[in-house]
Amino acid sequence: MNHGSAGLVIWDVDGTLIPADLRWLTRAIARAYGIAESEVVFPEKRVHGYTDESIAVDTAIASGVDPSAAEAGIPAFRRAIVTVMQEGQRELAEIQAPYPGAVASIAELHDRGFTQTVLTGNLRSAAEVKLHVAGLNEFLDLRIGGFGSDARDRFQLPAIVAQRYSAIYGHQLDPARAVVIGDAPNDIACARHADFRVAVVAHRIGRQELTSYEPDLVLDSLDPTMVVAAVSSLLSSGSSPATC
Repeated sequence: MNHGSAGLVIWDVDGTLIPADLRWLTRAIARAYGIAESEVVFPEKRVHGYTDESIAVDTAIASGVDPSAAEAGIPAFRRAIVTVMQEGQRELAEIQAPYPGAVASIAELHDRGFTQTVLTGNLRSAAEVKLHVAGLNEFLDLRIGGFGSDARDRFQLPAIVAQRYSAIYGHQLDPARAVVIGDAPNDIACARHADFRVAVVAHRIGRQELTSYEPDLVLDSLDPTMVVAAVSSLLSSGSSPATC
């Protein structure tokens, strides 16, 4: 089997492969805008499933920073997130260990011939640290990934993945041969925007609520057998919303 001939699996990171934790954004935003960590206030509905830069701007404003200053602080935020991630690697390993089955699922999909990458709101620098510390990067082709440092709007990231895939692998990506695995409503909407298949894992949001957003599949966990079966099913034929 040729490398990647089985299809492309595009993983979300926070909440899907590892638990989500806002401490890194909190620290980076505090440093970038010169406010105390205790004064950082995240907006209620624009955090999970959004890109780091958009979260940083919205959070700075919610924390009392003038909108123009919030936007002007993005270069400082980019530098700060690199610093806090590097400083916190030991802490990261303790609090954001991979979800059960994550490492094994990626390895099993690799063995089955799937190409794998990520689509994440994280800046690339942050995503690389998280994936390295968690031991999740061995079989992920980050050359073709889509990151929050590529575009502020998450819905632009699938096109970036497709462009990079074409450049690296020498042929266009067929949307019907790509599946996103995420955990949030915005992951579903982003995948649909690109005509990708989409499965979500009920790590943070219950199955019933996730199903209401009409993904192709809802997984209870990242059990490797279930993940491989789900991906294989979605990329072999059409399917309607279901659970696994």
